[in-house]
Amino acid sequence: MDLAWPMNGTERALLFAGLPGADLVTDGLADVAAGRETVAGELVKIGSPRLNDCGLSVIIDHDEALNADRRLYALLGAIHGNAAHSQYNALIRQLVSFERALEQRLARARRVRV
Repeated sequence: MDLAWPMNGTERALLFAGLPGADLVTDGLADVAAGRETVAGELVKIGSPRLNDCGLSVIIDHDEALNADRRLYALLGAIHGNAAHSQYNALIRQLVSFERALEQRLARARRVRV
């Protein structure tokens, strides 16, 4: 797999295959690109610094990234009420698992290419 950026949808699907939370991140990337405020989109904004370090293009301004956690919590509160806190924590854990798995996959792919 060529790790040149930006990737097309097929390359991204191959890279993300089997990673925990891949569907959520894929949806979030599409939502951010389309300007939609969704749970997945706000989660991707929270993870944008680390996702960008992995070579994914998450283009948002600084204030958007700083306030994404509050917007995510507000969206979850509207959906889950008092359970918003546990949902928020579960989503953050899923994002971190995805980021770690992606970093490991990219590191292995780079070692193979060298």
